[in-house]
This record gives sequence, structure tokens and C-alpha cells, in this order.
Amino acid sequence: MAKQVRIRSSEAADVIPYLTGMGLVDRSAKISKDGDCRSVPIIPGTEDELVRMGYEITEGPAYTMERRKPQERILNELSELPEDVLRALPMKWEYVGDIVTLKLDERCLPYKETVGRAYAEVLSAKTVCIDPSGIAGELRRPSTEIIYGSDTESVRLENGIFYQFDVSRIMFASGNVDERHRMRELDCTGETVVDMFAGIGYFTLPIAKFTGARKVFACEKNPDSYRYLIKNIDRNGVIEKVVPVLGDNRHILGKKFADRVVMGYVQTTSAFLPKALEIVKRGGIIHYHDTFYVNEYEEKVEKIFSAAGEGFEIERIKEVKSFAPSVSHYVADVRIL
Repeated sequence: MAKQVRIRSSEAADVIPYLTGMGLVDRSAKISKDGDCRSVPIIPGTEDELVRMGYEITEGPAYTMERRKPQERILNELSELPEDVLRALPMKWEYVGDIVTLKLDERCLPYKETVGRAYAEVLSAKTVCIDPSGIAGELRRPSTEIIYGSDTESVRLENGIFYQFDVSRIMFASGNVDERHRMRELDCTGETVVDMFAGIGYFTLPIAKFTGARKVFACEKNPDSYRYLIKNIDRNGVIEKVVPVLGDNRHILGKKFADRVVMGYVQTTSAFLPKALEIVKRGGIIHYHDTFYVNEYEEKVEKIFSAAGEGFEIERIKEVKSFAPSVSHYVADVRIL
């Protein structure tokens, strides 16, 4: 017997890919039909997350489609490739709905079409992409290349939020999932919040939907990201709370009107701090993101805010994720006095 989640058949085409993209569905087991519902096998330990999302958990027989791990099945599908290529194949990948993104070693590149087809078949993906050089430029555009399929737009369901975007044009930092969840858990009752780097709504949406914020101003400079920000505001039912702003956040009008400012950017974040200090109220909070060497992040945050000439108190600094050797992405919660 295995744990399963019941999904209405009328919703299955939309919901099952969302849950799969979150890594909650056991892809090695068969989905069965039960009346007007589908019984979808889930990964052990994900029950609480699915219950929080409002789904019913049941038990039923697990009909295994393929007992071998997907990594083993991929190696079997590609067994005719040279040994050094097989050793270099990625054994981890990222899902966005039914799109898979890989980091592909240069030894695999001459065989990328063959590799893409094999991963698509084993992982039931409509599109397989590779990310040769990561995110680049001020607008944080990815360097995505399609190696199988053609459709690069999908939806990621995470912590009760739908994020729709095009993986070939927009980055999605999966490593920031804990921080997006933390934003959802804040108490922003009655607050005015400014998200200076909104993207497609990474932090804007959980704040607007779950924290009790009165109004969230979401600023985004990248037109592609802004287009999906608008879609996601509508999709998540927060049109009345979110004011999207297209353009450079340093052109925001108004002074001392924000109870909270989110600065979800890294490496050049300090260049935007003067604007954040201009719009935040006394007693307000700035969630300041940046990258620092792991042994000097406290000193650096102190120095950056001291140089700005405002009274402040650092309430919390937390590592978000590793960024490079000996360098991590941190977020500091700083109260302006």
C-alpha cells in the first residue's frame, strides 16, 4: 500500500503537473482512476505539505511502472554513448511543471539532442532545456537552450503560489524556496510593502496572499518578467492588493511611506539602498539580500548600512544558499530607527 492524493478528474490536467513540478508526485508509480477522481501516488514524507494545500490523502495499492530509479533508466537509454559521456551525464535536474532543466557537461554537448530525447522519455517531460552559463546581466536573463521539445512556458506551484513563466526568458531561483516560504509567514497586517526587485512575483505573491499586507508595490525593470508578474497577480487572486510598476525602482515616487521594503537582489544591492532608505518609514524593516564571504557577512552588512548614514538595528541575518566557493547569499532584516 502507498500514500496517494485524490485529484478530481476535471482538475487533473492542471493540478497533476503542478504537483509533479513541486517534486511531490512519485513518477515511478502509476496513477489510477477512482470514480470521478484520480489517485496519484506521492513521495513519502510529503503528506503534510499536500494537506496544507487542501488535498485529501488516501492509501491504495502501488502499481509500479518501472522499479528502477530514473537515473538508471536514463543510463540504460543512453548506453550506446561513450563511457566518458555516460559518466558526465547529470543525475540531478530541475522540474518546472512538465519542463526539465539540466546542467550539461561539455562532454555531453555533441550528443545533446539524443540526451534531451532520453531525459524527456524517462522523466515524462514535454521540453528539456540546458542552462550553459546561468543568469547574466542586470535584467537576470537565463542562457537557456532547448535540446528537446519547443514549449518553454510552464507553471510552478510552490507553497500555495502559482508562478507562471517562460524558462527560456526568465530565471527562477529554486534555491530561494525557504526565503519565499518565510515571506509567506511574516505578519504584515495593514502594512504597505515595496518589493524593489519583484521579478515574476517571487516575494510579492506570498506577501500579498498570506501576510495580511494592505498594499504591495511590485517594481520590475525586465519587460518579460513584468508581463508574467501581471499574469501571476491575476492567477493568484491578489489584484486588489498588488500595484505592479514597470521600470527602474530608483524612480519610485514618494518618501517614508513603506512599512517594509524587500531588496531581493544580489551583488550590487547596495547601489539601491539609498532609494530603500528614502521610501521606508522610521521603524520599518528592510529585507536586504546580498552576497558575502562566509566569514565576514555581519561586518559587511554593518558597514553598508553605517555608510548610508541612517540609524539602524540588524535584527537577523540568515544564509539563503551557497553562491560560490566561500561565498553565500544572505538576507539581513534591518530595522530603520
